[in-house]
Amino acid sequence: MHASLNKKALLVATIVTLGCVVISFYGSRKLQNFDPALIAYLFGTLFALFGGIYRYCVWLQRPPTWMYFRRTWQFIFKGSFFVHIWLLLEDSVKNLLFQRFIYPRGKKRWFAHFMLASGCLAAFAITIPLTLGWINFTLDPGTALDPGAVKLYNANFFGFKVMSFKLGSVLAFLIFHALTWCSWAVIAGAVIFFVRRLTNAGLIASQTFEGDLLPLILLIIISVTGLGLNFSYAFMKGMAYDFMSVTHAISVILFLVWIPFGKFFHIIQRPAQIGAHIYKREGKKRGMAVCPHTGKEFTTQLHVNDLKIVTKQVGFDFTLEDGSSHLDYSPEGKRSLLAKAHLKARQEGGSFFG
Repeated sequence: MHASLNKKALLVATIVTLGCVVISFYGSRKLQNFDPALIAYLFGTLFALFGGIYRYCVWLQRPPTWMYFRRTWQFIFKGSFFVHIWLLLEDSVKNLLFQRFIYPRGKKRWFAHFMLASGCLAAFAITIPLTLGWINFTLDPGTALDPGAVKLYNANFFGFKVMSFKLGSVLAFLIFHALTWCSWAVIAGAVIFFVRRLTNAGLIASQTFEGDLLPLILLIIISVTGLGLNFSYAFMKGMAYDFMSVTHAISVILFLVWIPFGKFFHIIQRPAQIGAHIYKREGKKRGMAVCPHTGKEFTTQLHVNDLKIVTKQVGFDFTLEDGSSHLDYSPEGKRSLLAKAHLKARQEGGSFFG
């Protein structure tokens, strides 16, 4: 058991999780602004944080991932810093916020991906600070005691007042129902993907329940029960509220626990793709690799050089007898050389079809 644990990842995950607990304690003004009703969500969040950081650290220690990660930060801090920061921001907005990387695969698929991603990201941005006690809302004491005054609510961050808004105003409606809009967005995206996975023959043949269908089912249950809580409170005088709240809590905790182990982990991995984009841009600036066999450019020389390092780290050495490397050849060149080798072997064997 102990031998199978990654000590570096365990140490980093423990430090980050304890740091989050400390920040939560002081950010909630020593639990003064912490809602005890959210204690189960808090443990689920901390478990997801610990598991996510642990797995991410293990993933980073893989030679290919670490090469990309190390090169990205080298390019950022040892070159045009502000240019790369701008590229990071631009890529984050384009591919993380608006999910433009999925658009070439189809408009409907992009729409579903965008709705699902934007709904989840917005819900995370709202619920995690609330769960950790970093954000809370209080009735303004100056208007609370005055019967004739318009009631004001204060939005506080780490115990400090950030803004005030009138109770019953459009802004108050949007703020207090923010998770409602997130739920509708998640439901729209999840249902489109769910229908696609039930009707697309290729997906049906390759998908698994726990890897592909369960995540969508969990997201739909979370969103529907979240809407049910609001509907029960507003229109049903609290009927079925207990059932909805328990079901919602169980589904959310299962979702949080599932993040480090299942398909949801790609939410944490996705930002690393931005670093890969910087790697490709820098590689093109530094020159392209030319295949010795075809005489054509096929990738960046930086990528070829780094690939030689990584393959040796994982136990493969593609160095040829003349000092060159099999990795210097493009895929087309490799296929051509392989075909020639087969032809030569058959010629020497005296039979082409035997």
